[in-house]
Amino acid sequence: MKYGFIKAAAIVPQIEVGNYKQNAKNIISAIKETAPHEAELILLPELCLTSSSCGDLFTQPYFIKGCEEAIIEIAASTESHNSIIVFGAPVAYRNAVYNCAIIAHKGNIEGIIPKNTLKDRQECNESRHFASASQIPAGSTICIGGNKIPFLPKAIFKTPAYTFGIEIGSEARLPIPPSALLSVSGAEIILNPASATETAGSNKATRSAIEEQSRRLHCGYIYANSGWGESTANASYAGYASISECGKVIAETERFLTRQHSAISEIDLDKIRKERSADSTFTQQTDIPYIYISQEESLSSTLTRSIDAHPFIPSEEERDARCNEIFSIQSTALARRIQHTHCETAVIGISGGLDSTLALLVVARAFDIIGKPHSSIITVTMPGFGTTDRTYSNALQLMQSLGTTIKEISIKEACIQHFKDIEHEISSHDVTYENSQARERTQILMDVANKYNGIVIGTGDLSELALGWATYNGDHMSMYGVNASVPKTLVQHIVRWAAGNSNDQTVSATLHDIVDTPISPELTPADEQGNIKQKTEDLVGPYELHDFFLYNFASNGYSPQKIYYLASIAFAGTYDSTTIKKWLRTFVWRFVTQQFKRSCMPDGPITGSCNLTTGWKMPSDTSPEMLAELCRKIDEE
Repeated sequence: MKYGFIKAAAIVPQIEVGNYKQNAKNIISAIKETAPHEAELILLPELCLTSSSCGDLFTQPYFIKGCEEAIIEIAASTESHNSIIVFGAPVAYRNAVYNCAIIAHKGNIEGIIPKNTLKDRQECNESRHFASASQIPAGSTICIGGNKIPFLPKAIFKTPAYTFGIEIGSEARLPIPPSALLSVSGAEIILNPASATETAGSNKATRSAIEEQSRRLHCGYIYANSGWGESTANASYAGYASISECGKVIAETERFLTRQHSAISEIDLDKIRKERSADSTFTQQTDIPYIYISQEESLSSTLTRSIDAHPFIPSEEERDARCNEIFSIQSTALARRIQHTHCETAVIGISGGLDSTLALLVVARAFDIIGKPHSSIITVTMPGFGTTDRTYSNALQLMQSLGTTIKEISIKEACIQHFKDIEHEISSHDVTYENSQARERTQILMDVANKYNGIVIGTGDLSELALGWATYNGDHMSMYGVNASVPKTLVQHIVRWAAGNSNDQTVSATLHDIVDTPISPELTPADEQGNIKQKTEDLVGPYELHDFFLYNFASNGYSPQKIYYLASIAFAGTYDSTTIKKWLRTFVWRFVTQQFKRSCMPDGPITGSCNLTTGWKMPSDTSPEMLAELCRKIDEE
């Protein structure tokens, strides 16, 4: 597919125990039904040609011979489409029978992977019926249908677009599973044809294990388990199938369905490659052979997977726990810094806005942790030319409710004198007018901290760092930045979470009003009604868009074209294409040109996978032209 995606499918066909002829027909039919979805890689369960519960039928030569004919029939049926098919079947090799995964494409069998480590269970005694692949010599081949086919316990299959490897069923639960070796050797996608029985709670464990395996190995993981039609003499098979990517299930089926069913989605190869590029484990060289498959790359760009418009925001069921966890990371980190520096106080500027509110809540919790009273926190409100009654009153209410030591220091007279000193006309509300106020506030905070043996707590967040939306050596600077890796969209949720968990109704009401207040630096005068006139999102764009751009650019390594493509899906009905393109160009230009502000940031705790103070390194004089050119190409597509 375009944009680094590969469409994959995990199919659970209906089968009949021992009826390989009918099962072959069912498998072929299932593959044909999936063809319209243009899946490039299709997985079916372990031993689905026969069922895994055939017992001693696996030892009968006529039975295995019939299976070989059915394998050839299934392989021949793939000639009419582009999909690579992986399915399970018993295969005879040198006087033994092996539990195998068959890889077929364009009418050919490209390779056969026999299971190495067998598991004996009450319902399926594998070592009774199958030999282990551990004794198969390197470079072995098998002759089926007059063709020599690679017959290898481990192999990596490489197409022009992606690589994949196979582990079979219970092999995934080994201390060092085949998928680990395959992944560090280059396999980007792991396929697991399985036939595991269902017991109470087993699916939860399986799902969790698959997610963890895909996270740990930075890979796509396709899983297909036996279902309807397997023998229920001693057990039940639920027919669960799923597709996971880097620690997250992106598609899965219901269990216990009495019909053929499938999970279909797209695996993001760019994401996998970006995560692996930062992990030296995946540069290892092993002796696992590669098998090349000349698969034509699909040009389809239709996604069926959902695109999260707010990637930094946890799901509703996880939100409370995640907000509490992030808040705890910020608070304990700050508590340790205060303890280490032997500070008597922490000094923080309070504007009545989101960022300073979260920072103050963090400081209050940090002081609780180390047993210091809130009165040791010096909160400074510094009204300026753009301060409104709403933010001013919210700032005062919050400081009073938390019991901090409050200082109110107006910056107006100092700034007016400064404008005279530098010969700047006060009626010119330009960048000098704005930045002078920010630097005056920072000077006050630094000097107050010196006077009272404290440290200045920074309030700027991750989104502002990404955009460079901070005055250099103004609000850009502090002695410890507690919000530096928390994006703006998440700041809103944490403050709202704090409001919901506060026992003080006044604090709760104040926090809710702060969340509802338009985001603004309040550096230019209010309108005639005294309302905020300077709204940040009118100037630099919606933060929900910029956070989407930031996550996919810095964390996933996507190009501007791919980010635009995904944003068009994620924000369909919210922003039109012109708006998305406009703010994407703004993001790219600002992200590159404002690196110099991130190159000299103070310390701050890392709370998530995306951070720009230690997690992103780039020269301050990097040219934005290459990315600007990629942005221009968006209009050509």
